[in-house]
Amino acid sequence: MREGTFQWMKSVNRSIILNKIRTDAPISRAQIAKETKLTPPTVSSNVKSLIEEGVVVESELGESQGGRKPTMLLINDEAFYVIGTDAGPTKIECVIADLAGNIHTRNSIALTVPITNDEFLIKLTKCIRELIAAATIDTDKLIGIGVAMHGVVDVETGTSLIAPNLGLTNIPIKAVMEEEFRLPVKVENDARVMALGEAWFGNHEVMDNMLAVNVGRGVGAGIVVGGKLFHGANNIAGEIGHMTIDIHGEVCECGNRGCLQTFATGAAIAKRANLRMQHNNAITAEKVYELALSGDHDCREILEETGSIIGVGLMNLIHIINPAKIVIGGGVMKSGKFILPAIQKAIEKHALTPEAKQTEVEITKLGDDATIIGAVALVLVTIFEPTA
Repeated sequence: MREGTFQWMKSVNRSIILNKIRTDAPISRAQIAKETKLTPPTVSSNVKSLIEEGVVVESELGESQGGRKPTMLLINDEAFYVIGTDAGPTKIECVIADLAGNIHTRNSIALTVPITNDEFLIKLTKCIRELIAAATIDTDKLIGIGVAMHGVVDVETGTSLIAPNLGLTNIPIKAVMEEEFRLPVKVENDARVMALGEAWFGNHEVMDNMLAVNVGRGVGAGIVVGGKLFHGANNIAGEIGHMTIDIHGEVCECGNRGCLQTFATGAAIAKRANLRMQHNNAITAEKVYELALSGDHDCREILEETGSIIGVGLMNLIHIINPAKIVIGGGVMKSGKFILPAIQKAIEKHALTPEAKQTEVEITKLGDDATIIGAVALVLVTIFEPTA
């Protein structure tokens, strides 16, 4: 990466202009000035620098408003690239994507437990190094690394405080990766990263309040409030998997009883299916879905029960956060044909007001890439959105 490019792009006025072009392109200089309240000379001088740097390009002429047709501006998506990483619990996945979130190169490496902090960091480094080595793009254009990590993350230090599925604590991801690759590194909880990816690349209308929920081996949520990710006082906002659904329920891995996670994960679905159908642990969550598709009544009912329980959890969040939209992803939602209608029915039945009952709930359109694309957005947000 060209020395200083990252910091140069992060200036407040440039971020305002870049984000305006990103969200409203093609757009003219005059439109930018009018809609951002920046002066025309400020817009012109910054756009000139952005064009010289190759981040912005001029496009065809726009519609005349009575005078000369204005030149329109676009983001040059391939001006720079970002590494996005989804770490754990069974593998590390890495991609290189451009400024529009288009993936150009992929790599992955398996994880097995037990594993130490050092072994995890060695594998993470190896996965990224192999990714860069296989890249067909100009790697000098890499501007940062975004890392999605399950569990509790200190976003200021980039430390994974608790990674329960790996049995690890206090992993200094940011410090080690910045030392290894000499690139800025951002580390965030995977569900919050998914929420960011949805907000940036999910083709949703611009909204200040939304919720993204990841249901797979665990259950987590990313909460967007006022257009920003909400972390809470101690970085545990969104740990909805440990919302109590049944105080007399099964003991969760966290030590409490009846957490949402004990009902909604793939392992929980498989456990209920094996107990109900007496298959002695032979049925996986994937098999439950296959059997439900083939008409098996018990499997269909198990998935619908799962949806109802998730719906109760989401209803609680609707009453607290009142999001405009809820987007759900993760491996369990591959059974969305049966789970999603049950979620929607539960919300409609139990939500407090008519408006709350109509809260839009949908399955992510980003598929299995929802989290890793969010990791890319984790870096992009520091460039395109002003911080001062």
